[in-house]
Amino acid sequence: MATEYAKILKALKKPLVVVGRSEKSAANFEQVTGMSVVRGGLKIWFKKNAGPAPSTAIVAVDEEQLGLTTRLLISRGIKTILLEKPGGLNVADLKKTQKLAKEKECKIFIAYNRRFYASTLKAQEYIKKDGGVTSFNFDFTERSDRIETAPFSAKVKKEWLLANSSHVIDLAFFLGGKPEKINSRIAGSLNWHPRASIYVGAGISISKALFSYHANWESAGRWSVEIMTPKRKLIFRPLEKLQMQKMGSMVVEEVRIDDKLDAKFKSGLYRLTQSFLTTQKDLPTVDEQMENLRYYELINGR
Repeated sequence: MATEYAKILKALKKPLVVVGRSEKSAANFEQVTGMSVVRGGLKIWFKKNAGPAPSTAIVAVDEEQLGLTTRLLISRGIKTILLEKPGGLNVADLKKTQKLAKEKECKIFIAYNRRFYASTLKAQEYIKKDGGVTSFNFDFTERSDRIETAPFSAKVKKEWLLANSSHVIDLAFFLGGKPEKINSRIAGSLNWHPRASIYVGAGISISKALFSYHANWESAGRWSVEIMTPKRKLIFRPLEKLQMQKMGSMVVEEVRIDDKLDAKFKSGLYRLTQSFLTTQKDLPTVDEQMENLRYYELINGR
């Protein structure tokens, strides 16, 4: 993710200092981007740079280090931070970051790039034109066979719904409205995720749209979101693309979208970075993410 952000900041002509921890990751970053990396991590960098801290930072480290890294930046006086999704390893980690950010008057935004996909922006146009969302559903089925052998720690896998599935859940509630009421059920278990492997639920959003969801990590499937308006169904499957079925028609057609930026850079990330550096529009704050964790936890059977 650090290399992806660097490409975008370079294209935006924004000066940056890149601080890395390991020699291997630093060398890889330099090879891919052509930019230099300060080795040794943030503590060493701050020791060597005793002057005023930068005003802005982007945190793009692994899930276990998101909270620790962000809190170090906050404690050193940085006032605006873009924090890679989901913002921390778990609820306790995020709560510590939220508390310190409030004490130090630091603004933190969580980087959910799917909110900025070209497909999402086009869908928002239709939703506004049609008068809003009447119902929606989503599927966050994960590829459990791949995840089990993937080089993630047991701690990260234990929190996989937050660490990974929250990408599609966030998009669904971003478009359809956050839950006002939600009823959830879980079943099953996996070696790497004993809490549950099958998720179903339904509810009503704050905008009064009915919604349902389903995921079965023991079976086949893929991420998807379907948004219903009074005039059409909008289908994200995959999330980077948009299909549409008009009211009264059986035909599902692909919608043309202007996805040049999504093709040139990591999908959604260019517009997300632009938003962070200017208006911060559509970027959830750490406070909003803590609110969102309430229904992530309900979906996860907690």
